[in-house]
Amino acid sequence: MLYAVSAPNSCISYPRSPNFTHFLGKHSVPTRLRIRASLLENNNGAKMEYTPWLIVGLGNPGNKYHGTRHNVGFEMIDSISRAEGIVMNTIQSKALIGIGSIGEVPILLAKPQAYMNYSGEAVGPLAAHYQVPLRHILLVYDDMSLPNGVLRLQPKGGHGHHNGVRSVMGHLDGCRGFPRLCIGIGNPPGTMDLKAFLLQKFSSVERQQLSGQIDAGLEQGVEAVRSLMLHGFNQRINTFNLGQKYKYHKV
Repeated sequence: MLYAVSAPNSCISYPRSPNFTHFLGKHSVPTRLRIRASLLENNNGAKMEYTPWLIVGLGNPGNKYHGTRHNVGFEMIDSISRAEGIVMNTIQSKALIGIGSIGEVPILLAKPQAYMNYSGEAVGPLAAHYQVPLRHILLVYDDMSLPNGVLRLQPKGGHGHHNGVRSVMGHLDGCRGFPRLCIGIGNPPGTMDLKAFLLQKFSSVERQQLSGQIDAGLEQGVEAVRSLMLHGFNQRINTFNLGQKYKYHKV
């Protein structure tokens, strides 16, 4: 039986100006985590420090779960990693992480290595260690309320009875004000057991909808994440969500 989590009135907050130099020294990661860019808008040569994003895909570790519906969050992180040339080669806070950037925006990719129901054990410590603000924690996970291959970006939300999201919220003081990229996997057919459905690999048609020639959901997700990192939640994201809503209703 699944129960809703009651969130407290106040949420944790993190400083807006992170300092990652200590991590560089300890792990010798070549990608800069602290990126500055000169802005001329005020004609005073002021410099701006970009706030980093923590992008977390939910799933279960191990070959046994590779390619299953419940691991599509991991697949999206892998797609971003390949597209942006970010190497996932470090274990920290129970997660496999990769450090890089999208444009001038520093990002930290993460795949929690605890099982799905304990995903928050990685997300909470990573967010605190790198001082990532709640509004810059993007959670990527499977969603049965959406048709297979349909994506949706939203700035906040509940856990929707998803145990991985529930765990993350629990380790963020019950806060729900973090962005999420939901990836549709559809509903179990007939009377199929829910757990069996989630841990089953995608069919060939479903796989085509995600990463093949039919709409290529994961590729579209990468582009949406890029837009979010560079421009925030603006009209582009609204257009993306609308296009996803009607992607299988094209004439």
